[in-house]
Amino acid sequence: MSTPKNYYWRIAGFYFFYYAFVGMFAPYWSLYLKSIHFDAIEIAILIAVQPVMRMIAPTLWGTLADRTGKRLLVVQIAATLSAVCYLGVFATTSFWGMFLVLALMGFFWSASMPLVEATTLTYLGKHSARYGRIRSWGSVGFIASVVGLGYALDHMAIVWLLWVGAALEFGIVLFARQIPPTEVLAHHTDSQPVKQIVLQPRVLALFGACFLMSVAHGAYYTFYSIYLVEHGYAKSAVGGLWALGVICEIGVFFVMPWLVRRFGFTRILLISFSAAVLRFMLIGWGVDFLSLLLVAQVLHAATFGAYHAASIGLVHEFFQGRHQSKGQALFGSLTYGAGGMLGGLVSGPIWQHYGASVLYSCSAGVALLGLLLIAWKLGAKSMQQTA
Repeated sequence: MSTPKNYYWRIAGFYFFYYAFVGMFAPYWSLYLKSIHFDAIEIAILIAVQPVMRMIAPTLWGTLADRTGKRLLVVQIAATLSAVCYLGVFATTSFWGMFLVLALMGFFWSASMPLVEATTLTYLGKHSARYGRIRSWGSVGFIASVVGLGYALDHMAIVWLLWVGAALEFGIVLFARQIPPTEVLAHHTDSQPVKQIVLQPRVLALFGACFLMSVAHGAYYTFYSIYLVEHGYAKSAVGGLWALGVICEIGVFFVMPWLVRRFGFTRILLISFSAAVLRFMLIGWGVDFLSLLLVAQVLHAATFGAYHAASIGLVHEFFQGRHQSKGQALFGSLTYGAGGMLGGLVSGPIWQHYGASVLYSCSAGVALLGLLLIAWKLGAKSMQQTA
């Protein structure tokens, strides 16, 4: 019989390959699209396909998982179909062909993670603050991918990126079949419609603020690599800067149990949003100064690492029992999905017509709005509870 330790590595392996794929896609896919002669607006649209699917698909898959009670089977089917659809990138270099392939792949690929997040938190039970330590293996996978490819692409054709993606998709499928089953415990909110939970002011505030954080990051995920390369940075340096941010993210994941006990989820979010405002201003106006870019990447520890762990933790508190999968799926759809889509789409025209400095200043402004929303609806109650 498998032990909890074996379960830990099974879940960690899925996170590793899933985010290694992100480490291939987020920094370098825009460079591949540019190499086959798409312009800035076309690249922005194609990159935005993924968050569009993250907006549409997870809620459908999460509802299916909760209604059937077969969460892991849904993960396995979605991972397999995602890998099959991904193979289409080898068959097309046209805009609409690539759009169709990325849309189909994204529809299935985006289904897995909210369900795995719910599984991980159920597996951890009362020790949910330790979530970051399992999730950190996703960051390790991201670093391995982004650094390795950064150096490799300085010496080989970018078309090899497609083969790396295929190998990582295979790894996702393999570990999707290794994730252990978990029992969803009954909760007194099970009889409530999920809409009743979503419409609570604190839940709406969390979703709204996290939507804004994803909008703010749209420019980062779409144009950051192109931005650096156009300012003379080698692809290995680009990979190194991406990796630095994720290394700091891993550090935060490991100290999250202490941070949660000391500050609570809401205060961590307030700090994270404040750091995002500073980070995007540094990126937008300090690209010619490596020292400022290094500071900006260190802030990734807060703007993604601490932010992600705290927001996922709050969602887990808000959505209990049979609403766990739907709650995580709705969060992913409305924040990373809808927010990422909007951020990616608007970044193209702003980049093309006004330049990078204006674009990243807009990102800072959007993050500031998220900070104000958290402070308004969640901050005061958090201060009363910890006073």
